[in-house]
Amino acid sequence: MRTNEDELREQALAKLQKKREFKAHVFAYVLVNAFLVAIWVVTSAGFFWPIFPILGWGIGLFFHGWDVYQGAPTERDIQKEMHRLESQR
Repeated sequence: MRTNEDELREQALAKLQKKREFKAHVFAYVLVNAFLVAIWVVTSAGFFWPIFPILGWGIGLFFHGWDVYQGAPTERDIQKEMHRLESQR
């Protein structure tokens, strides 16, 4: 039989895992884009082409962070979604 403490523990573990994955994503973003900027500097320093992967990947990173750090749904949000689902039946 599952207790409330078990459920809270599972939720906490899931949240910590999401945060760990986001930190790894940020690390990879910084490392790879620093490497691309270094290539740009070494090769010519003309048009700043690394802006494209920086911005493109940055958008994905932003939404990943949004998913990880947005608050949990409120009771009002849950009730609203339940009502919407019920009306679709």
